[in-house]
Amino acid sequence: MKIAIYGAGAIGGYLGCELSLAGCDVTMIARRQTLAAIRENGLILQIDGETRTARPAATDDPAEAGPQDYVIVAVKANASPVIAESMVPMLGPDTAVVTATNGVPWWYFYKQGGDHDGQILETVDPGGIQWKTLGPERAIGCVVYPAAEAIEPGVIRHISDDRFTLGEPDGSKSDRVNALAEAMRGAGFTAPVRPNIRNEIWVKLWGNLCFNPISALTHGTLQQMAEDPGVRAVARAMMVEAQAIGEAIGVRFAIDVDKRIEGARAIGAHRTSMLQDLEAGRPLEIDALVTVVQELGQLARIDSPTIDTVAALIRLRARNAGLYGG
Repeated sequence: MKIAIYGAGAIGGYLGCELSLAGCDVTMIARRQTLAAIRENGLILQIDGETRTARPAATDDPAEAGPQDYVIVAVKANASPVIAESMVPMLGPDTAVVTATNGVPWWYFYKQGGDHDGQILETVDPGGIQWKTLGPERAIGCVVYPAAEAIEPGVIRHISDDRFTLGEPDGSKSDRVNALAEAMRGAGFTAPVRPNIRNEIWVKLWGNLCFNPISALTHGTLQQMAEDPGVRAVARAMMVEAQAIGEAIGVRFAIDVDKRIEGARAIGAHRTSMLQDLEAGRPLEIDALVTVVQELGQLARIDSPTIDTVAALIRLRARNAGLYGG
């Protein structure tokens, strides 16, 4: 099985190392220092008290990788539209594109079946570049649960969890999604295939929508935000608004708001990815986590005043730091 992983950061590196060690023909699409490190030292993973080293192929030129069975996109969501055209040389007639990114994916309304079926979401796919260039028929959804960090170029530290939930946009258990799930399980991952991947996308988005921007504004950890009565109230209001929007476009939430907040609190003194990006001077994933929910609210004709307030604050914070273009 030929698998290209676009992005060799924490999640891409974790996937690439384990899949390569399990015998998959893996090519990492990486840049600069990370590419040099992988070529020289291999892809190194620190996990369960041991260090594993894989030696996948690595390049910064997708054309060099050639057509693949699967292309796993593991870059930040705001980078996905930028790389779309460069991915084309890796797309054969049956290549699947697996979106292992945070937030609402660009293919969200492909074969969704509701009133907005086929709708392009401008906030995550400006001009429909991914829809037109890659084709939504290639998409496989992937909800990423592991926590990991790239402690230096080409070196990944696994922190917790091994679950990557997969699903076809139309809900089918296709041969291609089952084959990918089997390969991932063979590499040691938990990889369930769900009939409605959108429900699971929203359960994760639910927390990211509020805790990510609030953490970047306050520098609070998940535990601090969930335990501070005032901050918890703001996060809860955002989640209630998001639930109304999600349910209006066909989503079903398996847990209630307070259980979801308690789940975040139980993680403890964790700094969200958006806070980490702010501190490291990396562009923030505002559109895929926050702005897109506003766009969906407009489609569903549901107001979201708390989300709108926090969105305005985090966008200005990020712009002032030079980390958001909008």
